[in-house]
Amino acid sequence: MHSLAGKVALVTGVSRRIGIGAAIAQELARAGATIFTTYYHPYDIQMPWGGSQQEAQEIVEELHALGVEAYGYAADLAQADAPEQIFHTAQNTFGQIDILVNNATHDLPTTLFELEAASLDQHYAVNLRGVLLLCQMFAKQHNGQEGGRIINLTSGQNVTAMPKNIPYAATKGAIEGLTLSLSATLAPQRITVNAIDPGPTDTGWLSDDLQQTLTEQAPLGRIGTPNDAARLVCFLASDEARWITGQVIRSRGGF
Repeated sequence: MHSLAGKVALVTGVSRRIGIGAAIAQELARAGATIFTTYYHPYDIQMPWGGSQQEAQEIVEELHALGVEAYGYAADLAQADAPEQIFHTAQNTFGQIDILVNNATHDLPTTLFELEAASLDQHYAVNLRGVLLLCQMFAKQHNGQEGGRIINLTSGQNVTAMPKNIPYAATKGAIEGLTLSLSATLAPQRITVNAIDPGPTDTGWLSDDLQQTLTEQAPLGRIGTPNDAARLVCFLASDEARWITGQVIRSRGGF
């Protein structure tokens, strides 16, 4: 287990127990980090998996049960001032943020022929603008003495085509380019910046037929779990990963 004792982590998109965000928050907590989470329930209720208003706070209570301080904050990253509000609240609650995990995402399946400007703007606002502004806030508050960690979650848009998720693929693809440029920008502040592509992951979005198909195709005989991504995030957040920056790590189980 990597030790993150004394560190404070901000993890976005922590609203469902079976989600990647919850697994990341729990893994960082087990390593000793204090956890500040964000969530946005109105997005979940639009999706097939749904979600309860209480679940995000129940996750925070489960983090407390792991013996760390934790706080959950409702925030709509589609709002331009949300990143600043998130950071101010997190800093007022726990002080300097040492680890930023950009996990929150917006993905409403849309083909090229269905695409409307409003949908594209919504994807851009959450998946790219929100991430970049959170990274900016992180860099502004960081004193560079201990070294900081930014970890972005991306997807498989550069591995396989996503014709039914055009705005999602476009904005997540931008995250990969952003990760490389930010790593060079923030290296003088001893902040590493990396991205993770976790591949097909069972977080409740897969239909039974699609899950069976993917499992049959899986080189390792299964699809990913949220804990697979969480363990890699914990490593990248640790001192052991201080020499790794500017990378997009495809932790896809061979997919």
